[in-house]
Amino acid sequence: MLLSLPIRLRVSLPERGFTLLELILIVSALAILAAICLPALSTYVQKARVARAIVEIRGLEKDIKMFLDDNGRLPEGLGELGQGTPRDPWGNPYQYLKIAGSQLKGKGSLRKDRNLVPINSDYDLYSMGADGQSIPPITAQPSQDDIIRANNGAYIGLARYY
Repeated sequence: MLLSLPIRLRVSLPERGFTLLELILIVSALAILAAICLPALSTYVQKARVARAIVEIRGLEKDIKMFLDDNGRLPEGLGELGQGTPRDPWGNPYQYLKIAGSQLKGKGSLRKDRNLVPINSDYDLYSMGADGQSIPPITAQPSQDDIIRANNGAYIGLARYY
């Protein structure tokens, strides 16, 4: 008696996968989406850094006030607050200049508004912003992205909006 073995026929099925044209279309669509989304993401990241710098300047302002209450004087530098050298969201150290009770000669080193009037009378505290550059008149181009404390703390924000 012969055993009958099942005969298997191999039917060729079309290969499954993507063609080169389909892959090019998908990659192109992803590149277009990335080109649209990346500038928006960059703007969002920049706004988040500015907001973080504003919050950190407010915190430093509170620390300076506590130092003033405890010692009866403003600190000579941010290092006296016991936190080392605080850095802004762009990695630059925060800038501090004691004005009240200091021996500053003239007003050349003080930060000034568009009328060339010093923006603070007690102390100056600011971040140099994304470009890491700043010069005393806040209307100058390198200072436009600075996050400043002005009017003795009544305003904290971007220099371009002050």
